[in-house]
Amino acid sequence: MRKTSAAILVAMLIIATFGFAQNPPQKPTPGPEHKKLEYFAGNWTMEGDMKPSPFGPGGKFTATEHNEWMPGGFFLVSHSDENTPMGKGNGLAIFGYKSDEKVYTYHGFNSMGEAEAAKGTLEGDTWTWTNEDKVGGKVMRGRYTVKQLSPASYTFKFEMAPESGDFSTVMEGKATKEK
Repeated sequence: MRKTSAAILVAMLIIATFGFAQNPPQKPTPGPEHKKLEYFAGNWTMEGDMKPSPFGPGGKFTATEHNEWMPGGFFLVSHSDENTPMGKGNGLAIFGYKSDEKVYTYHGFNSMGEAEAAKGTLEGDTWTWTNEDKVGGKVMRGRYTVKQLSPASYTFKFEMAPESGDFSTVMEGKATKEK
Protein backbone atom coordinates (compact mmCIF):
# COMPACT_ATOMS: atom_id res chain seq x y z
CA MET A 1 0.00 0.00 0.00
CA ARG A 2 2.82 2.40 0.83
CA LYS A 3 4.55 1.72 -2.48
CA THR A 4 1.30 2.39 -4.34
CA SER A 5 0.72 5.68 -2.46
CA ALA A 6 4.31 6.79 -3.11
CA ALA A 7 3.99 5.90 -6.79
CA ILE A 8 0.74 7.88 -7.08
CA LEU A 9 2.34 10.89 -5.34
CA VAL A 10 5.36 10.81 -7.67
CA ALA A 11 3.09 10.51 -10.71
CA MET A 12 1.01 13.50 -9.54
CA LEU A 13 4.15 15.62 -9.03
CA ILE A 14 5.41 14.74 -12.51
CA ILE A 15 2.05 15.63 -14.06
CA ALA A 16 1.88 18.90 -12.09
CA THR A 17 5.43 19.82 -13.13
CA PHE A 18 4.65 19.03 -16.77
CA GLY A 19 1.49 21.16 -16.56
CA PHE A 20 3.42 24.18 -15.26
CA ALA A 21 6.05 23.73 -17.96
CA GLN A 22 3.30 23.85 -20.60
CA ASN A 23 1.75 27.04 -19.14
CA PRO A 24 4.47 29.02 -17.37
CA PRO A 25 3.27 32.20 -15.63
CA GLN A 26 3.30 35.24 -17.90
CA LYS A 27 6.02 37.79 -17.30
CA PRO A 28 4.38 41.00 -16.03
CA THR A 29 4.43 43.99 -18.34
CA PRO A 30 4.15 47.68 -17.45
CA GLY A 31 0.64 49.09 -17.66
CA PRO A 32 -0.55 52.39 -19.12
CA GLU A 33 0.02 54.15 -15.78
CA HIS A 34 3.72 53.19 -15.84
CA LYS A 35 4.00 54.55 -19.38
CA LYS A 36 2.74 57.97 -18.23
CA LEU A 37 5.99 58.35 -16.27
CA GLU A 38 7.74 58.41 -19.67
CA TYR A 39 7.02 62.15 -19.65
CA PHE A 40 9.89 62.57 -17.15
CA ALA A 41 12.42 60.33 -18.97
CA GLY A 42 15.47 62.10 -20.36
CA ASN A 43 17.62 65.01 -19.24
CA TRP A 44 16.02 68.01 -17.56
CA THR A 45 17.32 71.39 -16.38
CA MET A 46 15.50 73.17 -13.55
CA GLU A 47 15.67 76.64 -12.10
CA GLY A 48 13.64 78.42 -9.53
CA ASP A 49 13.35 80.17 -6.20
CA MET A 50 13.56 78.79 -2.69
CA LYS A 51 11.71 80.72 -0.01
CA PRO A 52 13.39 81.41 3.34
CA SER A 53 12.22 78.78 5.82
CA PRO A 54 13.38 76.83 8.86
CA PHE A 55 15.05 74.49 6.35
CA GLY A 56 17.40 77.10 4.93
CA PRO A 57 17.86 80.52 3.37
CA GLY A 58 15.91 81.63 0.35
CA GLY A 59 17.40 82.29 -3.05
CA LYS A 60 17.83 81.00 -6.58
CA PHE A 61 18.61 77.37 -7.34
CA THR A 62 19.44 75.27 -10.39
CA ALA A 63 19.38 71.53 -10.90
CA THR A 64 19.82 68.89 -13.56
CA GLU A 65 18.20 65.48 -13.72
CA HIS A 66 18.96 62.39 -15.77
CA ASN A 67 15.95 60.06 -15.72
CA GLU A 68 15.96 56.61 -17.30
CA TRP A 69 13.93 53.43 -17.13
CA MET A 70 15.13 50.58 -15.00
CA PRO A 71 15.17 47.35 -17.06
CA GLY A 72 11.65 45.96 -17.17
CA GLY A 73 9.97 49.36 -17.57
CA PHE A 74 8.28 49.50 -14.16
CA PHE A 75 10.49 52.11 -12.46
CA LEU A 76 12.01 55.39 -13.61
CA VAL A 77 15.36 56.11 -11.94
CA SER A 78 16.40 59.74 -11.47
CA HIS A 79 19.90 61.07 -10.75
CA SER A 80 20.06 64.76 -9.87
CA ASP A 81 22.67 67.43 -9.19
CA GLU A 82 21.66 70.73 -7.62
CA ASN A 83 23.11 74.06 -6.66
CA THR A 84 21.03 75.74 -3.92
CA PRO A 85 21.56 78.60 -1.45
CA MET A 86 22.72 75.87 0.99
CA GLY A 87 25.34 74.54 -1.44
CA LYS A 88 25.72 71.73 -3.92
CA GLY A 89 23.98 68.39 -3.59
CA ASN A 90 23.04 65.17 -5.32
CA GLY A 91 20.02 62.92 -5.27
CA LEU A 92 18.70 59.57 -6.36
CA ALA A 93 14.98 58.92 -6.77
CA ILE A 94 12.82 56.07 -8.04
CA PHE A 95 9.36 56.63 -9.50
CA GLY A 96 6.84 53.84 -9.99
CA TYR A 97 3.17 52.94 -9.87
CA LYS A 98 1.42 50.85 -7.22
CA SER A 99 -1.53 49.34 -9.05
CA ASP A 100 -3.27 47.89 -5.98
CA GLU A 101 -3.52 51.42 -4.49
CA LYS A 102 -3.81 53.21 -7.85
CA VAL A 103 -1.09 55.70 -6.88
CA TYR A 104 2.29 56.69 -8.24
CA THR A 105 5.22 56.16 -5.88
CA TYR A 106 8.35 58.20 -5.20
CA HIS A 107 11.32 57.23 -3.07
CA GLY A 108 14.10 59.81 -2.89
CA PHE A 109 17.48 60.03 -1.17
CA ASN A 110 19.97 62.90 -1.15
CA SER A 111 23.51 63.80 -0.17
CA MET A 112 22.24 65.62 2.95
CA GLY A 113 21.16 62.27 4.41
CA GLU A 114 17.47 62.77 3.77
CA ALA A 115 15.13 59.99 2.64
CA GLU A 116 11.55 60.59 1.67
CA ALA A 117 8.62 58.69 0.24
CA ALA A 118 5.55 60.16 -1.42
CA LYS A 119 2.43 59.03 -3.22
CA GLY A 120 1.18 60.76 -6.33
CA THR A 121 -1.75 61.18 -8.65
CA LEU A 122 -2.13 62.45 -12.21
CA GLU A 123 -5.21 64.44 -13.16
CA GLY A 124 -5.15 65.87 -16.66
CA ASP A 125 -1.76 67.56 -17.01
CA THR A 126 -1.11 67.96 -13.26
CA TRP A 127 0.87 65.57 -11.07
CA THR A 128 0.41 65.94 -7.30
CA TRP A 129 2.73 64.16 -4.86
CA THR A 130 2.01 64.17 -1.11
CA ASN A 131 3.79 62.88 1.96
CA GLU A 132 4.07 63.27 5.71
CA ASP A 133 7.32 63.37 7.63
CA LYS A 134 8.55 64.33 11.08
CA VAL A 135 10.63 67.48 11.26
CA GLY A 136 11.94 68.44 14.68
CA GLY A 137 9.59 65.89 16.24
CA LYS A 138 6.50 67.41 14.59
CA VAL A 139 4.50 66.00 11.69
CA MET A 140 4.82 68.08 8.52
CA ARG A 141 2.86 67.52 5.33
CA GLY A 142 4.43 68.04 1.94
CA ARG A 143 2.83 68.64 -1.45
CA TYR A 144 4.78 68.75 -4.72
CA THR A 145 2.81 69.82 -7.79
CA VAL A 146 3.97 69.50 -11.40
CA LYS A 147 2.00 71.19 -14.19
CA GLN A 148 2.93 69.96 -17.67
CA LEU A 149 3.17 72.91 -20.06
CA SER A 150 4.41 70.97 -23.10
CA PRO A 151 6.22 67.69 -23.82
CA ALA A 152 9.46 69.50 -22.92
CA SER A 153 8.58 71.83 -20.03
CA TYR A 154 6.72 71.97 -16.75
CA THR A 155 6.35 74.18 -13.71
CA PHE A 156 6.68 72.85 -10.19
CA LYS A 157 5.87 73.98 -6.69
CA PHE A 158 6.75 72.43 -3.34
CA GLU A 159 4.63 73.35 -0.32
CA MET A 160 4.77 72.34 3.34
CA ALA A 161 2.28 72.57 6.19
CA PRO A 162 2.10 71.63 9.85
CA GLU A 163 -0.06 68.57 10.55
CA SER A 164 -3.31 70.57 10.72
CA GLY A 165 -2.20 73.88 9.19
CA ASP A 166 -2.23 75.61 5.82
CA PHE A 167 0.34 74.99 3.10
CA SER A 168 3.11 77.53 2.43
CA THR A 169 5.27 77.59 -0.69
CA VAL A 170 8.84 76.50 -0.01
CA MET A 171 10.11 76.30 -3.59
CA GLU A 172 8.85 76.88 -7.13
CA GLY A 173 10.29 76.97 -10.59
CA LYS A 174 10.36 75.62 -14.13
CA ALA A 175 11.94 72.57 -15.77
CA THR A 176 13.01 72.23 -19.40
CA LYS A 177 13.84 68.97 -21.17
CA GLU A 178 17.05 68.86 -23.18
CA LYS A 179 16.66 67.89 -26.82
